[in-house]
Amino acid sequence: MALTIDHIFALYETKGGLTYGEDMSQVEHALQCAECAKADGAAESLIVACLLHDIGHLFEDEAEVVEGLRDDRHEATGAARLDALFGAAVSRPVALHVAAKRYLCAREPGYCDALSAASKASLALQGGPFEAAQAARFETLPYWREAVQLRRYDDLGKVVGRALPDFASYRPIVERAARVAG
Repeated sequence: MALTIDHIFALYETKGGLTYGEDMSQVEHALQCAECAKADGAAESLIVACLLHDIGHLFEDEAEVVEGLRDDRHEATGAARLDALFGAAVSRPVALHVAAKRYLCAREPGYCDALSAASKASLALQGGPFEAAQAARFETLPYWREAVQLRRYDDLGKVVGRALPDFASYRPIVERAARVAG
């Protein structure tokens, strides 16, 4: 079944309350990331990528997400489902946001140490920091810069108790991003 905007909003309504080790729900984290991008003046495609970057978790088994039992490549699952609806400007940063974490750990002194405990745990499951050659290859990929920016918003989007807009308030931006891709 092709992913639709209605399906996306239904997923976040039904499964967005899932927590994943950051003491907040998927929807709270999604909104915080999108709000950071929006406040920074990011392109709408990147705002949508921030909002939906962890959608792949919503297709996973809930217990495995909560307990961090394995890495089932939520970034690849999410990007594959988003691509037909939004195109590369949304799906590629989503696909690369885990690699961007590994990249920043390799390239930016102190980045790894500043990660949340949950991000450090998932980093180990995801392969750890890139080696120099992997980081250099990452820099050749389309949308790598947007993925790094998404990752920075991801890191900022973990403040427990932050006041947030309703998820539905993002529907117009999501719809515009889908129309641009179509």
